[in-house]
Amino acid sequence: MSAIPSRFVAVLGAVCGPAILAGCVATADPDQVIGSCSELKGGTVAASSIGLPTRGATVTATEYVPPVSDSPKSHQGYCKVLGDIAPVDPTAPAIKFQLNLPAHWNDKSLMIGGGGYNGVPAKTTDLLPAGPVDKPDPIGLGYATYGSDSGHQLADDPANPGIFALNREALRNFSYEALKKTHDTAQQLIAKYYGKPAQVKYFAGGSTGGREGLAVVQKWPQDFNGVIALYPAFAAASLDLQFGRITRALAAPGAYPDPEKRAVLYKAGMQACDALDGIRDGVISNQRQCNRMFDPATVSVDGRPLRCENGRDTGNQCLSDAQIKAMKVLASDIVFRPAVGSGEVRHAGFNVWGVDLGRPAGDSKLQATVNYLTLGSIAPAYPMPPNPAGSQSVPYHAGFWDQWVKYFITQDPAFNSLSLDPERPGKWRKRIDELTRLQDINQTDLSAFADHGGKLLITHGVADGLVPTRATEDYVRRVRATMGKQKADQFLRYYEIPGYGHAVSTVFNASWDSLSALEDWVEKGIEPGPQVVADTAGVPGRTRPLCEYPAWPRYTGSGDINRAASFECVAH
Repeated sequence: MSAIPSRFVAVLGAVCGPAILAGCVATADPDQVIGSCSELKGGTVAASSIGLPTRGATVTATEYVPPVSDSPKSHQGYCKVLGDIAPVDPTAPAIKFQLNLPAHWNDKSLMIGGGGYNGVPAKTTDLLPAGPVDKPDPIGLGYATYGSDSGHQLADDPANPGIFALNREALRNFSYEALKKTHDTAQQLIAKYYGKPAQVKYFAGGSTGGREGLAVVQKWPQDFNGVIALYPAFAAASLDLQFGRITRALAAPGAYPDPEKRAVLYKAGMQACDALDGIRDGVISNQRQCNRMFDPATVSVDGRPLRCENGRDTGNQCLSDAQIKAMKVLASDIVFRPAVGSGEVRHAGFNVWGVDLGRPAGDSKLQATVNYLTLGSIAPAYPMPPNPAGSQSVPYHAGFWDQWVKYFITQDPAFNSLSLDPERPGKWRKRIDELTRLQDINQTDLSAFADHGGKLLITHGVADGLVPTRATEDYVRRVRATMGKQKADQFLRYYEIPGYGHAVSTVFNASWDSLSALEDWVEKGIEPGPQVVADTAGVPGRTRPLCEYPAWPRYTGSGDINRAASFECVAH
């Protein structure tokens, strides 16, 4: 049975007697649980118990959350703990964390990563990114879950999510240090509450959270037994430079394609590439072949050229030469001459052809989110418009780049980010080199984590328009080259999901039980076998095999096109 807090044993013993030790199923008295939760308020964790410099941590609030019986997202109640980790620099913001302590604990913990520039508490009570919709969330499984805002508060200036970087300690916390501080604090509180430490410790996150997952693997390889990193923005500063290159291209006169034009480009890609996997099913699985063969300047859509006549913008049924040029920038790598400070020599471009970069949303909330996280609805400009979700927005790349230039590089809120050339940064090169050394999480020798017995699952949607899948491919190839594929295969799996975008998609919205796969590998020594991913939006309920890179799912020639069994993973 799952572990039971020692102070609840007497309560349970009145129901079960000595049989509790033999696995009697009983529920702790809710009043005892609530009381134990409230006792944590005001508690502290000493600075000496935290592995990086702080002034200690304090629990600022507790709340007992009662059980929920709505299947499958049920749980048996938990103690919600909020707290602050005090910075060394009194002018720096605190790290605000949340820890959830379930009444029925499974002896395990799960740290959750953030997203974007963070600044808001990690979503510690929800399903994991691309997680299964038909199973309990981690709290319902008995996990103690926790995460933080990475050491700054977006609510202080919502229009400027990067402003925290003006403070050096806040910048370092965001880059990776808050991860260690939050982990150590949470583990101390878990041990205090349950009377013993967590026996197995996991981490899961997507995007910035995926980068954070790779950060804990690289910097504190002994802290976690397993990590799930989805669509990880691992080389964050190098990606920011790619964002700048794309932003400048989209800001050129006539270069920005609105959602209607992007819908036509998407349609052209689907018509040209959908069948490359053996069946027209609304999902491009052989994206690499599509990238090789598709040229927006020469392809057709509905029997007419995608390129506007004479390259001039003649309406939403075609793309002008200026727009085609911008899309080709999006699809190509940025090359650094010389290499940036982290050692990166390039950052990959995006899969663009047949990828949903934002189309007219109509009433679809999912499509509105896709649009927001990709190319938005208005062109980049100076001054850069604010980029709130749910309204007219510039491309997400552009808003991110603008904040990075203003607050990370130049530390000048009035600086025109469109004027900084990321390929020829001039006097800003030294600062960019410093930031890449701080923010690029690109170590490829993961032997310390592997030798500790750690396991790493990486997953990325092929149709991601915010963090390029090809960058993750590059990183995985480098890890395999550094460590040797045989050793890498002992602890690392990398899967790609055709049709899946950045965290959400209306084409193929992924649902995969990554946590069960990781548990089996870490706790039972069962290597991940054939995995299946389900779609919750494009064709709800359809499944596909989850293929390990470089393989992709090809239709076998017979069978239901909505069943994974009708596809095979091929690498050619």
